[in-house]
Amino acid sequence: MTHALKHRGPDDYGIWEDSEEMLYLGHSRLSILDLSPAGAQPMISHDNRYVISFNGEIYNHLDLKRECEKIKPNIRWRGHSDTEILLEMISNHGLESTLVKCSGMFSLALWDRREKILKLARDRVGEKPLYYGFFGKGSEKIFLFASELSSFKTYKKFKKRINLTALSQLINYQAISAPNSIFENIFQLLPGCTLTMN
Repeated sequence: MTHALKHRGPDDYGIWEDSEEMLYLGHSRLSILDLSPAGAQPMISHDNRYVISFNGEIYNHLDLKRECEKIKPNIRWRGHSDTEILLEMISNHGLESTLVKCSGMFSLALWDRREKILKLARDRVGEKPLYYGFFGKGSEKIFLFASELSSFKTYKKFKKRINLTALSQLINYQAISAPNSIFENIFQLLPGCTLTMN
């Protein structure tokens, strides 16, 4: 799924796994704010509690960095990426409180290693896409998410069935309204929303 996004993130890619929980996070990177390996993703927080795969940009990340440094004046930053600053804010304030303070365009997946909770979130305007869906049945049922529909096509059990409601919207309005996507059983996370899986 990560390789399918290489055209959008040609600079690097990474995979992080928690094999015990059967959870995998992937990231295809377009380096903008920090071109060094210190900005590589998925990224683990300083306290090792959170792992994030982040797509987008936090415009006020320098303000948030200063706020972090007031709480932890001796923090040693690995690099200069907005992702690292975002992770530190989440460690200090939690995801929802942090996102209220963020100005930017983004979608993200955040794994809480202590609570065993996965959260997906999207910016208030919905500028960055985020799709998700369940596949399979019973003990083989899995949850997949990606920032582009092409990623789902790489999953061998993905059935490319067209969502007729979405097709009707596309024909009539030249757009598909969230939470629909063009495919059955794949949904868009609504702008400004968080989805929690435990």
